[in-house]
Amino acid sequence: MTNPELTEHDSARADLLCFLVAIAAASYALSEEWRVDHIVECCRRWLKKNQLKMHWLERVRMGQLALKIASKDLLEAGVAVRLSSVQALFTDEMELNGSSTMVQRMRVLCNDAL
Repeated sequence: MTNPELTEHDSARADLLCFLVAIAAASYALSEEWRVDHIVECCRRWLKKNQLKMHWLERVRMGQLALKIASKDLLEAGVAVRLSSVQALFTDEMELNGSSTMVQRMRVLCNDAL
């Protein structure tokens, strides 16, 4: 059985985008650089973990959008991911922490962007 393709209207797209935004912001807080390679790898892992697939060009677009939101839109929305707040973004299983107000605000931005 093959993994289903993530469609343009699939709610999982917003989940993936929010995850990538959180990863990008956390990575920047830790390293002070925007790591495209990290976004690519995390996108692949998220899709595999959720048994989904996405066309490579859509993955590129999603990664670019995640970096744009993380580098520009978060600050404009008053969300500042600092080194001290990175751990609060994720659960022990490296999933988004839905109870985090930062993650909730990221979700709004991601839903609006899609």
